[in-house]
Amino acid sequence: MLDKWTNAWVAPVLTRCAVGLGRRGVTPTQLTVGGFAIGMLALPLLAYQSYGLALVATVLNRVCDGLDGALARHLQCQSDAGGFLDIVLDFVFYAAVVVGFALADPGQNALPAAFLLFAFMGTGASFLAFAIAATRHGLERPHFEHKAFYYLEGLTEGTETIMAFVVFCLWPAYFPWWAIFFALVCLLTTAMRVVGGYRALAKAEGASAGWFEKGTGASKSEPR
Repeated sequence: MLDKWTNAWVAPVLTRCAVGLGRRGVTPTQLTVGGFAIGMLALPLLAYQSYGLALVATVLNRVCDGLDGALARHLQCQSDAGGFLDIVLDFVFYAAVVVGFALADPGQNALPAAFLLFAFMGTGASFLAFAIAATRHGLERPHFEHKAFYYLEGLTEGTETIMAFVVFCLWPAYFPWWAIFFALVCLLTTAMRVVGGYRALAKAEGASAGWFEKGTGASKSEPR
């Protein structure tokens, strides 16, 4: 929900940093993999309740995640391989943070963490499944032209996820409540993406949107 505004604010800063990194011979893939390695340190740090250090690892991971794309654009070396690597490692990192909190206090955090991972499955699946179909139909990226994949909007995007992780680390005692709240918003995002994505793809195929529209039957695009 906030990505279109935060990206516009952060992009100039990332671009300036990317220029400097490019001069030093740093590659986007090095940033992607290095940032992932730093981010994964959050898992053991959280497990041992070192929340401050885990927050530092999380923030550094997100900074590298922004810089790798900016550097790829600066060097004009954007690729599907780089976008694939970036998004896969992002989702692994997101899950690792949640697992870290579950390990920090299994009795209090395990069930809320499992619920949040369940919700992440919905947002991740709706994001990636729509990206595949959108590419096949040549759909545009109206708000996120620098993304490697078509970015279907929702209430919980990258900015909101970062904010949630920061809140988790700053107030770990309240993780169960924050995790349940964020999971519910993620589920709402999933529902919005399912409906919006289905309608967009049905329109692209020239078919009816099925039971998502009043007075229509099953879409021709639905499997029988």
